[in-house]
Amino acid sequence: MKTCTPYVLMAAALLMAACGPTLEQQADEAMNKIIKELNAVGLSVAVVKNNKMVYTGAFGTKNIAEESQIDTDDLFRIASISKSFTATAIMQLYEQGKFDLDDDAGLALSLPLRHPDYPHIPITYRMLLTHTSSLNDTTGYFSYDVVDPQKTKEVWRAYNAYPPGTQYEYCNLGYNLLGGLVEVHSGARFDEYIQKHITDPLGLNAHFNVDALNRAQLVPLYHYRNGRFVESPAAYRSRAVELENYTMGRSAVIFSPTGGMKMAPKDLAKQMLVQMNQGSWGGVRILKPASVQAMQTPYGFPVGRAGDYGFAITTTPDLIEGEILRGHTGSAYGLFSAMYFEPEKKFGFVMMTNGYPPKHTNGSPLTDHPEEINNYLTIQSEVINALYSIFIKP
Repeated sequence: MKTCTPYVLMAAALLMAACGPTLEQQADEAMNKIIKELNAVGLSVAVVKNNKMVYTGAFGTKNIAEESQIDTDDLFRIASISKSFTATAIMQLYEQGKFDLDDDAGLALSLPLRHPDYPHIPITYRMLLTHTSSLNDTTGYFSYDVVDPQKTKEVWRAYNAYPPGTQYEYCNLGYNLLGGLVEVHSGARFDEYIQKHITDPLGLNAHFNVDALNRAQLVPLYHYRNGRFVESPAAYRSRAVELENYTMGRSAVIFSPTGGMKMAPKDLAKQMLVQMNQGSWGGVRILKPASVQAMQTPYGFPVGRAGDYGFAITTTPDLIEGEILRGHTGSAYGLFSAMYFEPEKKFGFVMMTNGYPPKHTNGSPLTDHPEEINNYLTIQSEVINALYSIFIKP
């Protein structure tokens, strides 16, 4: 094996000093500085440039009690970015002609999915995908019973006052219902469908079923409470008991189609590349270009905020000055994540932190659904803008 002489090593050191730190070294320094200044537990990131992954990095603490460090292979529960996988599955089945996006979703679920005050208006697949169904999360979103009049007397509480299809409200229940629709139309259990038709074809180490993963790779998540970080073990709770009495078309909620995917940023970046490249990546086609366009096209909401939400993909000019990005954020159990990309310029970013005292960039109060508004947490904004400045900005 060839070895370098002290003179060669000295020359290399002098060359590095003359040229300055590499982009990777600059990114490492910036990420370490951010987690220190913002008091984050740990952070893992991935950067895509010119349609290729050019950087991955992991920083800070994985497990506080064990004082272990995060690795780029370690897996996070990615929270609401999981919706992009559920929407992808729905669009795959739509492409097969299983249903029309404006069909009555309740018919497929054998569920009277109708607003009590507007029973003549069917709640459609499109409404569930765009958060315009008039459903809300007030009564919870881990059981279909909340919208079943035979199981719940006060089913009206799960609906907002306005008619379906007229206004927007971010709704996790809607995406959990979509998980059941994946099962109805595919005949496969939700987590297994995602594995067979999305994650395995792309070669991703990812799953909605935590028991299908190596637990040693799971990054503990920490809520920040009363000045300290408290672990959230429920983020990775086994569903083995629930699986014993699993009912197709009803039980998909145990995997949380709205937020339960577990994976590393570098693998989420590959899912991002599918969206950046009209539905295919690495020679594997996941979606047709028309389906990708539908997912990324902001839906025009008749009433309410600006229509920036498509099918699990938002469009925003507010994250990086001068750039219009598409993507989604996530928050759950202390995890904060973000996936944003520019499909024409072929760059994008993924970041995940397993614990952080959350603050919005403009000082506005946190909401129950931080991912629903284009008002980013400081760590999301600073990480993505720092990576953009280092790798993308001319």
